[in-house]
Amino acid sequence: METLICWLLLVARGDGKPTERRTRVHQEEPLSALRHDDKQNFDYDHDAFLGQDEAKAFDRLSPDESKRRLSIIVDRIDSNKDDFVSEDELRLWIEAIQSRHMFEDVEHQWSEFDLNQDGLISWDEYRNVTYGSYLDGPLTETEYNYTHMMARDERRFKVANRDGNLNADRQEFMAFLHPENHEYMKQVVVQETMEDIDKNGDGFIDLKEYIGDMFTAENGLEEPEWVASERQQFSEFRDKNQDGKMDREETLDWILPADYDHAVAEAKHLLYESDSNKDGRLTKEEILNKFDLFVGSQVTNYGEALLRHDEF
Repeated sequence: METLICWLLLVARGDGKPTERRTRVHQEEPLSALRHDDKQNFDYDHDAFLGQDEAKAFDRLSPDESKRRLSIIVDRIDSNKDDFVSEDELRLWIEAIQSRHMFEDVEHQWSEFDLNQDGLISWDEYRNVTYGSYLDGPLTETEYNYTHMMARDERRFKVANRDGNLNADRQEFMAFLHPENHEYMKQVVVQETMEDIDKNGDGFIDLKEYIGDMFTAENGLEEPEWVASERQQFSEFRDKNQDGKMDREETLDWILPADYDHAVAEAKHLLYESDSNKDGRLTKEEILNKFDLFVGSQVTNYGEALLRHDEF
């Protein structure tokens, strides 16, 4: 169901403002529709994980109660109990939060698809739940190409199912739902991306296709500055062999960059912004002094951990 929903969201996105910047680079956490600019506010971080409704719920917490809960989280992050939070402890905590998000996503959807309650989700179960109404009706195409979508899901399901029996356990279903977080699924992510962008079907992504996926020009509207920047990025960094197009490996480097770790980057960002005495580690006081930054970061699952009443 999630892959179907995500696909529909991508289609719907094409109706947004023509100057909106779209991205294909995969993140460990969902993105917000808002611009990420910590200098203005941290609303992006709240919406990115919580969504607008949940973010509003977080806003209803009093500052004192939110700080109290954040203080409890700091004690959990300090794994060696030395009263300091290091960059490595921040990284490990963020990675744990990201993993928990994926596990909870699987558990949330499991009962919906495991129809016979045998502890596995078969391809037939997933197909019937996700595409049942389409399969039961006339086999005519609507505005969405469900036949293509179903074939694409089946291909991903088969790759995720490592033993080839088309019955996914929880780990395999997690790989199906979150392929970007599993090494053996990365080529599927690349293939799906190329199928979306490679409009002429030559097996490559050229500059026109690359820009066209992020920006749709409309008559009379001036091209935003970032488009020129993306053209330069394509020429100087994306197209590594300078042949005017991206192949599979170049596309992989673009959407799943091996040299960028989001948890490491977030930990460094939090440490840099909060370490007032620049000793390379954080006290609880330093973290609480930067309260708004931390509740808008991956440390609290973009604020969601502060809403878990059972943990406090």
